[in-house]
Amino acid sequence: VQLQASGGGLVQAGGSLRLSCAASGTIFSGNYMGWYRQAPRKQRELVARMLGGSTTAIAESVKGRFTISRDNAKNTLYLQMNNLKPEDTAVYYCHLSQRSRDYWGSGTQVTVSS
Repeated sequence: VQLQASGGGLVQAGGSLRLSCAASGTIFSGNYMGWYRQAPRKQRELVARMLGGSTTAIAESVKGRFTISRDNAKNTLYLQMNNLKPEDTAVYYCHLSQRSRDYWGSGTQVTVSS
């Protein structure tokens, strides 16, 4: 399984970005897919996660601003990020968990300027 994240960039506070994560390889149904992020000098944290078509977890700090979704036909995960804040600046990683194995994408940088 390979995960390729894209869509990061530099945006001003209040702006929007949409991240995409394309999964390739053998993808089973009923897996967890999600987004994590890691800011400089901080631990990696969960942003949002889905099981099948349902959102099962979303960080309090992004509720009401970020939306996670997936297109199973394309094996693609999305993260719509609105009203971005400087504290959202981080490397965002796509994650997939299936059959007791974890897979990570290479990450995409999101930088929000004030």
